Amino acid sequence: MTSPTPVLFIHGLWLHSTSWQPWIDLFGNEGYAPSAPGWPGDPETVEEARQNPESIADHGIDDVVEHYASVIRGLDTLPILIGHSFGGMIAQKLLGQDLAAAAVAIDAAQIKGVLPLPLSALRSTLPVFKNPANKHRAVSLNAEQFRFAFGNAVSEEESDALFARWTIPAPGKPLFEAAAANFNPHSPAKVDTENSGRGPLLLMSGGKDHTVPEAVTRATLKQYRHSEAVTDFMTFPDRGHSLTVDSGWREVADEALSWLRRQGLEGSR
Repeated sequence: MTSPTPVLFIHGLWLHSTSWQPWIDLFGNEGYAPSAPGWPGDPETVEEARQNPESIADHGIDDVVEHYASVIRGLDTLPILIGHSFGGMIAQKLLGQDLAAAAVAIDAAQIKGVLPLPLSALRSTLPVFKNPANKHRAVSLNAEQFRFAFGNAVSEEESDALFARWTIPAPGKPLFEAAAANFNPHSPAKVDTENSGRGPLLLMSGGKDHTVPEAVTRATLKQYRHSEAVTDFMTFPDRGHSLTVDSGWREVADEALSWLRRQGLEGSR
């Protein structure tokens, strides 16, 4: 009997890895071997992360990529990667390095070469960029900032509940690195988008996302035009950046599962 395919869930900024638990339960029931390792320095719980922001601070994109690469090297088979926001960028980098069987990048942070920078994205990240010293700090959002950046497509009550349950401080460094990507030939936000031998990639986008607007995801899709590998796009017109954790998460997860089956990567039930 073959071992179940591992699935690694990679969170983005401001959400703790435990926010993936409903996805872990679902994918486990579907015959995969899911897990959600945190970023380097992430404490095990939301509460610990809030109390120890210094452990989260100053980790950049390369640090996070190497952290997950080390996890992957400890597996018997290449995993499927499912990443949200900056986790989606990390998943794409690892896929481009042939360290994954496939990747699903949900509202992924912009990679090097992506030019659109909508005003809503600037406003979403203003809590970090308003102070250059935040590059080396961990920065928290308040409930109002979370509502704009994540919870704009759900009720205020639900947004506030998500904020209270899942949010943690986030390192500012990845945002500064991504912002400078198109001016840095060696940017850590660079992804090997021309790799035709990599596994399949699905880019998912929320049509109401303020933090990573659909225009950014569509521009990311164009970066892969020179690759012969499978690169698919899917949008959820009425969803915002909270789409992986809010009350509509199951629709997104089911679409990811359906796509994986179409790639011949179903679970081993």
